[in-house]
Amino acid sequence: MAMRRNRPVALTIAGSDPGGGAGVQADLKTFAALGVYGYSALTAVIAQNSRAVTRVAPIEPAMVAAQIDAVVRECRPGAVKTGALGSAAVVRAVARAIEEMRLPAPVVDPVIVSSAGVRLLDSAGERALSRYLIPLARVITPNIPEAEALTGIRIDGDAAMRAAARALLAMGARAVVIKGGHREGTSDAADLLYDGRRFVELRAPRIPGGGAHGTGCAFSAAMAAYLARGAELESAVRAAKRYVTAALRRSFRLGSGRAVLDHFPRRP
Repeated sequence: MAMRRNRPVALTIAGSDPGGGAGVQADLKTFAALGVYGYSALTAVIAQNSRAVTRVAPIEPAMVAAQIDAVVRECRPGAVKTGALGSAAVVRAVARAIEEMRLPAPVVDPVIVSSAGVRLLDSAGERALSRYLIPLARVITPNIPEAEALTGIRIDGDAAMRAAARALLAMGARAVVIKGGHREGTSDAADLLYDGRRFVELRAPRIPGGGAHGTGCAFSAAMAAYLARGAELESAVRAAKRYVTAALRRSFRLGSGRAVLDHFPRRP
């Protein structure tokens, strides 16, 4: 059996979704679709589907760190992303593991509230995110409500969106992508990338249907996958947006909840 030491590997550190639309399950599907081997460390077991979150069981911080240590001892990932972390203690444990194991600067998806409206990170966790994890980030990928929560800036237009991006960068992240899908009254879904030197708008036609469950997870996971494959940040962000836009166009419903992404191209 041949060794595949040149196979790109990415690690997701996030909560679970037994419905497969978001969380670790969605991240692993995204990695696989983009030719990247996926490692994972669970931060919480979450009972949810595309319609609702019904229960959250956090994982002990030491166990989160042990999962990361176990996979890193076997093969060092080329990229790391974080999703729902649940508590300040887990945020600190993840930040400490990234620093002590000298892992790549992570793609930080600051999941605060689920799309179903359930809090997945408490207020102490928000403060820990700002203090410990955002300063380590290669890029942070909040949607508009998350960017507002982290910065205290009400995003009601382009100028406010840029001000929020500057504020997030001032927290220590190397770059910021504010996702524009929550902006109403626009024909495009426009995301804003800021790396401290310039602002880059990334636009795609808004797809009718009210969005889908897990788009933020897939977007940040796709960025991590492209970074693991050696892409520069802007190229990784652009490619991730193309991937999620295509997956959203192929989205479908399994029940009465939100649509879910089709992570894989159609096959005969």
